[in-house]
Amino acid sequence: MIKSLRTGFTAAAVTATLVTLSPSAGASASAPVDQVTVDVATVNGSGCRPGSAAVAVSPDNTAFTVTYSEYLAQAGGGVPAVEGRKNCLLSLVVHVPQGYTYAIAKVDYRGFGSLQPGAVGTQKASYYFQGMSQTAYRTHRFDGALDDNWQATDTTGIEALAWSPCGEQRNFNINTELRAEVGTSDPSKTSFMALDSTDGSINSVYHFSWKQCPAR
Repeated sequence: MIKSLRTGFTAAAVTATLVTLSPSAGASASAPVDQVTVDVATVNGSGCRPGSAAVAVSPDNTAFTVTYSEYLAQAGGGVPAVEGRKNCLLSLVVHVPQGYTYAIAKVDYRGFGSLQPGAVGTQKASYYFQGMSQTAYRTHRFDGALDDNWQATDTTGIEALAWSPCGEQRNFNINTELRAEVGTSDPSKTSFMALDSTDGSINSVYHFSWKQCPAR
């Protein structure tokens, strides 16, 4: 049985993080007052079967969180090779107040890793709006030995942000991948990387940047 994360990332902790990580300077607008909603349009991949990913928007509209309940890659110890790579493509419908557009400026990923000495874990992600080019993958590598929580952050400078087209509804797509590799570790022992926890307390946090659309 996969062990629980040692440090629970509670709802209160999520809120505190979102308050301190407001959109970067230069985004030109504060978060809208009217409520933003995010709905899951489709979910596909070996790491997130339908119903295993949940989305929630922070009360101040500065971010949204994705909670995975089954996202786990493992290798070694007789585990089938196919379990070493898991992926998830989330397509989200983001409803924003009229006159606003958004970009994703920063993403925080958290999970738990148990890697034998010499084993390797990898987390990677890319992001794009429906009908637009996919960004290059951001990749984070973790080397064993590891038996602890892990965190990875993707940050995009203001000049490089991809904004949702004003006045159009385009799904926001998140393409993630998780890998566990035996590497030079003892192949009889299992290593794993998880983007979830047994109690569901770990979230991936996506931080909005906002700007107002030109008046028509």
